[in-house]
Amino acid sequence: MWNEGTIGIPGKDGGYTAAHYWVKHYEEPSEFGINGGRISKLMIKINGVVTANYDRGWDIKPDEDLPTQMAYCILLNEYN
Repeated sequence: MWNEGTIGIPGKDGGYTAAHYWVKHYEEPSEFGINGGRISKLMIKINGVVTANYDRGWDIKPDEDLPTQMAYCILLNEYN
């Protein structure tokens, strides 16, 4: 199943950074999933830039910036 959405990541200045995501996940874990889990495809974009991309393997590992890391953790918790 595909899901798409936006996560608002709180910033230091009181504003939010939008992390737009696309995730393909299954009901059962897979050897192709992230960490052997249910997510087989994942893309995170911050300000129009792809900061993480997984397609049965990492094409772009998650950036170390806070918005990407927070969005990645939220998505792993929700879908993996």
